[in-house]
Amino acid sequence: MSEMRPENEALNPENATASGKENGKENLSEDLSESSLSEKLEAEKNQWKEKYYYLAAEMENMKKRWERDREQIIKFGNDSVIADTLPTLDLFELTVNSIANNQDPQIKNIVIGLNMIQKMFLDSLAKHGLTKIDVLGKPFDPNFHEAISQETVDKKEDGIILQVQQSGYLHNGRLLRAAKVVVNKLNH
Repeated sequence: MSEMRPENEALNPENATASGKENGKENLSEDLSESSLSEKLEAEKNQWKEKYYYLAAEMENMKKRWERDREQIIKFGNDSVIADTLPTLDLFELTVNSIANNQDPQIKNIVIGLNMIQKMFLDSLAKHGLTKIDVLGKPFDPNFHEAISQETVDKKEDGIILQVQQSGYLHNGRLLRAAKVVVNKLNH
């Protein structure tokens, strides 16, 4: 039910001003509380939005890291298996080199067969990223070569590789085994 006011009260300017002030204060405090609430909600919304963007960026970075790690595992995961085959390659090389100069026709045929097997073996390992380091006649590089001895040959430059005692290999561009070499050392 509505409250009835006497006519004279409504017409009284003092009462009208007083009641208007009270209604104005209520409206003003309602406006302030609504705008304050609106600002708080907007701030909270922005805070959640920032958290979302942060987490989305973190997820994207995690995906990139995972993909990079996965590629590294695929690329270098079989290093140990390939490294285990290197002694077999070394034996092929030693065997072929020890009988290569034999003049017997049957031995020459065996050498041809061993060379073919060795080439097939190297080709199949090359498909998986194995590369033999070409070192003979090149300057010594401690990043790829291990000097096991030095000799003096005057007709060659100082630091040039004269002999290869054991071949070196790279796997997908990364050193798997250093080449063991003999290096020229000129006496100065």
